[in-house]
Amino acid sequence: MPTRVLVPSGVLGLGFDVAALERGIAARPDIICIDGGSTDSGPYYLGTGTSKYARDVCKAEWRHLMRARAQAGVPLVIGSCGTCGTNSAVDWMYDITTELAGELGQSLSVARLYADQPPSQIAEAFVAGRMTPLVPAPKIDDDSIRGFSNIVALAGAEAISVALASGADIVLAGRTTDTAVISALPIQNGDNAGGAWHGAKIAECGAFCSTNPGSGVILVEFDENGFTVEAMAEDAICTPHSVSAHMLYENVDPYILYEPGGHLDVTAATYSAQSNRRVRVEGSAWVPSDTYTVKLEAAHIAGYQTTMMAIIRDAHYVKNSLLWIERLTRFLHDKIADCTNLGINDYTLEFRLIGVNAALGRHENRQPTSDSMPVEVGVLLIITASDQTIATDLSKLINPFLLHFPLSEQEDLPTFAFPYSPAHSDRGALYEFALNHVLTLDQPMDAFSLKLSQIPEVRHG
Repeated sequence: MPTRVLVPSGVLGLGFDVAALERGIAARPDIICIDGGSTDSGPYYLGTGTSKYARDVCKAEWRHLMRARAQAGVPLVIGSCGTCGTNSAVDWMYDITTELAGELGQSLSVARLYADQPPSQIAEAFVAGRMTPLVPAPKIDDDSIRGFSNIVALAGAEAISVALASGADIVLAGRTTDTAVISALPIQNGDNAGGAWHGAKIAECGAFCSTNPGSGVILVEFDENGFTVEAMAEDAICTPHSVSAHMLYENVDPYILYEPGGHLDVTAATYSAQSNRRVRVEGSAWVPSDTYTVKLEAAHIAGYQTTMMAIIRDAHYVKNSLLWIERLTRFLHDKIADCTNLGINDYTLEFRLIGVNAALGRHENRQPTSDSMPVEVGVLLIITASDQTIATDLSKLINPFLLHFPLSEQEDLPTFAFPYSPAHSDRGALYEFALNHVLTLDQPMDAFSLKLSQIPEVRHG
């Protein structure tokens, strides 16, 4: 029997077409799967163990999915809870689920799959040689690992299968690969493993594989030879082009995708239109590896930041903004050395000219299409230091010069504009990703733990 997986959206918090969700439920899926996060938004969320998406938004969307699950009578699975997939984020989703169960009058069995890794255990694994760096990987040692804020392992399909085998109505998983929650049940049911992983990759972002990405909802049917994918919104169509193109999304190699326990090879895959809405895919291959590895992610505090912004409208300064920043930077380094005990390695000053090379900085290789200059340029300064007090004090030292520093010594002092007061904003801790390694496991569940709960909770005594 084929396995039907309903994917409501690329991530909880992004939104989906409710009418399309209803059509998906009418198609009688065997499971509802959705992703809860990724590293796309940077290391802050992993470092703090918090969600990028608003709680109210996640709760509103989760309400629809909990109702859909009850209507369909199938499991509901979310991976990488709360963006980062830490234990705290899993428990955050559990609190939302508990609230909604009470409001909806639902009795549920909930499995929480935890993915946090104690720094001491990861340090021991590093010393024992059970960690392998990927490219690029930061330099690490035993001591630095023990200072990481949060470390998670990315669970594969096997860990999700263990959670599903518990009989839970809802699975709240910590950090997982984007494909694991979707591929788990088809693989468990004996469907084609290559098709399961390939279909999961295509479905990971919901309707991104269709002509209407914002509609969210797709249905993937897996079987012994491959899979068929269909968008559920009336105005969304899956075509061989839109489906095959998704292998390019967030993937270094459009034919190979590495996962825990092996890799997917779609070199021989074929894509054919079954109708004007559905696409059939066959020929994908799953290649098991000799060892079972899971990717590790970690974050650590790399400093504290304060930002400032000024707006330049003087045409002379707009035209020479890069030269102005170069002169101002040299002046500020000298001023800081004269007025403080800080050395050049105790802080960083990063200027970004909004409107002039702001995204790529010195790596920009595109030139303006004309000689015209923008009317104004925003000057963003990011100050990073070892603690917040230093970063804030530096912003106050810099304040008058960001506002009045001249382009040359022979001209009048300019006056620019601060868009808000005070001119500085303390950003707090700066988090950086600290691991890009894989961890070798003896068994797929060795890095994970499962907790089963009943809602409402059964109290004894």
